[in-house]
Amino acid sequence: MTWKPGDKPAASDSMIRVDQAGEFGAIRIYAGQLAIMGQRSPMARKISAMALQEEKHRAFFDRMIVERGVRPTLFQPFWDVAGFALGAVTAAIGPEAAMACTAAVETEIDKHYEEQLVALGDSDPELSEAIREFQAEELEHRDTALAHGAENAPAYPLMSVVIRLGCRVAIATAKRI
Repeated sequence: MTWKPGDKPAASDSMIRVDQAGEFGAIRIYAGQLAIMGQRSPMARKISAMALQEEKHRAFFDRMIVERGVRPTLFQPFWDVAGFALGAVTAAIGPEAAMACTAAVETEIDKHYEEQLVALGDSDPELSEAIREFQAEELEHRDTALAHGAENAPAYPLMSVVIRLGCRVAIATAKRI
């Protein structure tokens, strides 16, 4: 279905744009982690599984961008590099730091998705249903990261605050640009 002006709430455009950018960023974080940790590291299977779910989320938002004529963020090249770098740096610190990154990102994404669901209400059932499903999977990622030592990472509280702040900045930027 091709959407026409007036078919959807205006707020859904920025939601789709920011969510597509966020899923792309998550995929790049996991790619950076796997580049450093390798495909055979003990955490590689967990990271790869989470990355596959992020790919599914991104495919949904890619489709929504096309079907609804939403302009993607202009910052995608930046998210490409920044996401990969964040993943690589945290993985270089160690597996617990990689998991701390995931826990921080997914904590912020849970909050972000919850705010979107409240804002959407009943106005866009297709988008709300997807966000609800993806939110549950993001919480699984957070819980996996916590179960695999995220809180044991060096300077975990500081790392978590900095990464979560970065997520908030990225979300605010992608909503508009």
